[in-house]
Amino acid sequence: MKKSPAEISEAVESAREELIAFLQKMVQTASLPNHEHEVQNLVAQKLRALGLEVEIVPSNFDDLKDHPAFGDDGFSPTDRVNVIGRWPGTHTGEGKSIILNGHVDVVPVGDLSLWVDSPWSGVIREGKMFGRGSCDMKSGLCAGIFAVDVLQRLGYQPARDVLIESVIGEESGGIGTLTTIVKGYTADAVILLEPTRLEISPVQSGALTFRLTVPGRSIHAAMKAYGVSAIEKFALLLNAINKLDVERHANFKHPLFEDPHNIAPINIGTVRGGEWHSTVPEEVVAEGRMGVFPGESNETARKMFEAAIQAAAESDAWLSQNPPRVEWFEGQFESGETPLDHPLIQQLTAAHEHVTGSAPTLRGVTYGSDMRLFTNHAKIAATHYGPGDVGMAHAVNEFVPLEEVVTATKVVANMVAQWCGGEFK
Repeated sequence: MKKSPAEISEAVESAREELIAFLQKMVQTASLPNHEHEVQNLVAQKLRALGLEVEIVPSNFDDLKDHPAFGDDGFSPTDRVNVIGRWPGTHTGEGKSIILNGHVDVVPVGDLSLWVDSPWSGVIREGKMFGRGSCDMKSGLCAGIFAVDVLQRLGYQPARDVLIESVIGEESGGIGTLTTIVKGYTADAVILLEPTRLEISPVQSGALTFRLTVPGRSIHAAMKAYGVSAIEKFALLLNAINKLDVERHANFKHPLFEDPHNIAPINIGTVRGGEWHSTVPEEVVAEGRMGVFPGESNETARKMFEAAIQAAAESDAWLSQNPPRVEWFEGQFESGETPLDHPLIQQLTAAHEHVTGSAPTLRGVTYGSDMRLFTNHAKIAATHYGPGDVGMAHAVNEFVPLEEVVTATKVVANMVAQWCGGEFK
């Protein structure tokens, strides 16, 4: 017995109020890094209520440190946990297993005075839910959970396993998803329910965090000519970085990126320099993010950045004798990609079209995510697909359109039913 996409969508509509209420509870549950236990308990309770096999899986750095994708993100090495819910398949007939992956860690809220409501309000206005994590990405995870919920209400039993992974650490390097891979959780395909505006994004750029330390020579500002301003020397290096960014983009093309000038950008995020307004600054420390193009290795990107810094330094009398220092730390996201002709992409495209009546847009994303851990290390086909605009992620007054959350739930439910095989009783 089968259910049509319309019947599955109708069942999601019937669960709309419960879906939105659960998402609101998730958003109202703050889950900054190192403080995700409460929201993970909420997720675990929901998955147990669905009758899934639920496991609480800690992320322990000792278990991960020898993996090539591991990076110490500076948070607890032992106390953060992931929640895995397994809906076992019957293993009869045809079908393939799937992982629905989402992270519950969120970024800091910034200046509270800029928020219209509390970042943890979950308030609903004009069809949007506001709050930190509403877009990135509790709404996507909620859609995955309720896709399973609704299929169960319809009497569906998958032929192959469905796993829901609620992970931590995505924002700072991916130790949660890496933990699931190291611990052996696997499937034939993965949907990462990141905010894509319901576009299918089977390719991601990478991102490498760097620290650039620039030396100078301090002296009283009245004697500036006899000192060396680290700020001025940093300006020279910043020009070289911006030039490198332009040149790299001029030499790279990819059909799934709409802006050819913004595929793997290089950005300086923080600059600290100087001790006193009347002293020539003796050091500048700048931290930033180096983009990695799809298909480019992290090592290649690092070498290009370091070579540009070295070349600029060698052109300057002071820096050639007092070279700046480049360090790579925290998140070191590789790029990742799943071919467009893979069945995952084709069947998800069909599910989206059946639900919405129109073909989805396929687009690459310029940010690093956990997708590369699946494609590069677990060797599993993966794609991003979820509600919300990544432009709202990390933003003040972050929000997600609730209609997109409902639509994503419909699409994922239809995708699971088609991908995993099985039957409705």
